[in-house]
Amino acid sequence: MEQQHLINLAYLVAGILFILGLKGLTHPRTAVRGNLLGAIGMLIAVLATLCDHQVLGYKTIALGLILGAIIGALMAIKVQMTGMPQLVALFNGLGGGASVLVSYAALATGSESLITSVAIICSGLIGAVTLWGSLVAFGKLQELDFLRKPLRFSGQQAANLVLAAVTLLFGVLVLWYPNPLSFFVFLSLASVLGVTLVLPIGGADMPVVIALLNSYSGLAAAATGFVVNNNVLIIAGSLVGASGVILTQIMCKAMNRSLFHVLFGVLEAAGEAADADEVYAGKIKSTSAEEVAMLYDSAERAIIVPGYGMAVAQAQHAVRELANELEARGVEVEFAIHPVAGRMPGHMNVLLAEAEVPYEKLREMDEINPSFAQTDVVLVIGANDVVNPDARNDPTSPIAGMPILNVDQARTVVVVKRSLSPGFAGVPNPLFAADNCLMFFGDGKQAILDLNRALKEG
Repeated sequence: MEQQHLINLAYLVAGILFILGLKGLTHPRTAVRGNLLGAIGMLIAVLATLCDHQVLGYKTIALGLILGAIIGALMAIKVQMTGMPQLVALFNGLGGGASVLVSYAALATGSESLITSVAIICSGLIGAVTLWGSLVAFGKLQELDFLRKPLRFSGQQAANLVLAAVTLLFGVLVLWYPNPLSFFVFLSLASVLGVTLVLPIGGADMPVVIALLNSYSGLAAAATGFVVNNNVLIIAGSLVGASGVILTQIMCKAMNRSLFHVLFGVLEAAGEAADADEVYAGKIKSTSAEEVAMLYDSAERAIIVPGYGMAVAQAQHAVRELANELEARGVEVEFAIHPVAGRMPGHMNVLLAEAEVPYEKLREMDEINPSFAQTDVVLVIGANDVVNPDARNDPTSPIAGMPILNVDQARTVVVVKRSLSPGFAGVPNPLFAADNCLMFFGDGKQAILDLNRALKEG
């Protein structure tokens, strides 16, 4: 019993560390410490669990720790910051897959109570949806050819609802008549549901999807905790599930979207989108690095707006050099961060932090919007829908009501973009044709490098 008391104490310490870790992750200043506390808590929880159930010997545990440390270190070194969304999606999927395996093993050994049986079904259902949904999300984020575009067809929402209902019915069947074959069919249906739920979701909604899948993985872990009667797994899963739901709600609010519309890939329009030829014809003004450098010569205040295009071009380090050069010239520089810019929550913050941009210079949308009107030059790198003024000005636009960065109110706007191609919403951006907007066409990284050179030579 003395050993069991120590194990329970270890679980309690791990749970406290998880809570402190999540608390630390809420602010950049304490994020590193929060991440470390969470990692220590997980190490304690894993060791206590292995000792509790005498799963492995001490030598095997040590070997596992060494292998895990090596794999983690290699991933930390090899995976670029631009690949973090894919890595997060993959980790979510692995968590769901683990829940599926545990639920299948628990069914094979037989359950002792109705509560455990229900937990097995929930663990298998949520885990399978999380696993395959995360794999599809990984493919979309990796921009695999067959997953690059959202896959939609007539009656898709109804088909998903029917599939969800059939999956639940099979879950009830397994609950009353448990056997490996029916459970395998149940898991297969849940897996297909995970794929079909994520397939129709486009790139602009991926931050919401990543947050939601993270929540799913936590709920699956909590259900698995009931299956194996592990308190710390229930605590950790509940924390992840709850925080994921809260983050999902925040992201949906930032996009002025309902969670239902995101889940079913719906982007409703109050009217037809404007024709690109009508919006852009004869109004686009191209610029060059030298001309943009001249704009900064007389600027006192500048704002940089990063978007997914910056991540794709891996231009964050060049952007930091640009900010440093401008500040050396006496220009006040800030970064405007839209909540859903990029492919995961906080994607732009992560990229800029990797480039060692001080977090004090990162301004959230509500904080930075009032100051655009007093800004001399706004540089938009790879953002589209999040700076489209039609969201604010045109009630018939497909993105009407979506909160945006009010970059069009600045004295001059420079947009770095490869072409005039639309964003996820598929609508043209009248900002590009505005009188105060200049288009700097080209690869994001090369464009900023050319601008840096022009500034230094000017």
